[in-house]
Amino acid sequence: MWKREHRQSLIAKDPFADLGDDNELEVQQGYIHVRIQQRNGRKTLTTVQGIPYEIDPKKVLKAFKKQFACNGNIIEDEEHGECIQLQGDQRAKVLQFLTEQEISTKEKVKIHGF
Repeated sequence: MWKREHRQSLIAKDPFADLGDDNELEVQQGYIHVRIQQRNGRKTLTTVQGIPYEIDPKKVLKAFKKQFACNGNIIEDEEHGECIQLQGDQRAKVLQFLTEQEISTKEKVKIHGF
């Protein structure tokens, strides 16, 4: 009898299971995610996800490309929606641009990567 009771208490329970996916919660709260991905060798990609709907991502991409002197495009991701992809490690520059243009605050921009 004692073993059954302890076995029940050792079963892993997820306290956040009923909240849904973490990414959905963070996108709903208005966070912008800036990530870096490793490509071949030393090459990297920077992705920007979660730009507010009232801002045209094509215009933001054009400004990024001009100011950062890099190439980029907009991709449709099934999980994250529209994402902006930029060549190279542009994380710090993207953060500075978003705060200077008052698109977002530093607290609402999350930078991921190594």
